[in-house]
Formats: sequence, structure tokens, C-alpha cells
Amino acid sequence: MSDTTNWPWPDEMEGHIAAPRHHQLIFENEKVRVIRTWIPAGERTPVHTHRNPAVYMTIKAGDFIRMDAEGNVTFDTRTAPKSESPAAWMGPIPPHMVENVGNDEILVINFEVK
Repeated sequence: MSDTTNWPWPDEMEGHIAAPRHHQLIFENEKVRVIRTWIPAGERTPVHTHRNPAVYMTIKAGDFIRMDAEGNVTFDTRTAPKSESPAAWMGPIPPHMVENVGNDEILVINFEVK
């Protein structure tokens, strides 16, 4: 289980609440939350958070940039080392937005551990 008791952002900032066009709650119980993240080519998500650490399983990959709430680029797939695995572990993510800068949709399933 993760300890996010000092998480400063409200639950309303969670991806499936703050950015419902791009995040769909698939399953949730007291131990896990599963979210479908879908970003069409050329779209940008609203600012949102992911409170819980998670395994992110990429179903359809594409190029994207992640920006903090002020619009500063914090990650760019076009310049990052390429991974051999379609899955990645990430800790909690503070307020951010993601822009699909590629030509194809992006589809990821997030398995969040509470």
C-alpha cells in the first residue's frame, strides 16, 4: 500500500475526475484502482494528478510530452531513452497535463496501488 496521507492536492484533481474525457475508471476497490487513459492525436489533457503509484501498461504507444501545471515540459518521449517493455512503474504524479504530439492515439491502462 502507498502512503499518500500528506498528498496536498484534492481528490477532484485525480485523472478520472479532472480529465474524464481522457481517463475512465474501469475498476476500484480498497487495494487497487484501474484507469483507462486514452489521448487522441493532437489532444492535451486538462491538468490532473495521479495520487497512487502505478504500473502503466501501454497498449498503443505514441509520442507525448508531459508538462507541469505551469506548462513546463517535464518529459518528452521523443528525446527519452526507448524502453523495451510496454509496462513501467511510476510513483505518484503531481499536477500535470499530457499532450499527444504524435500521429496516433495513445492508450494506456494504469494499475494504481492504494
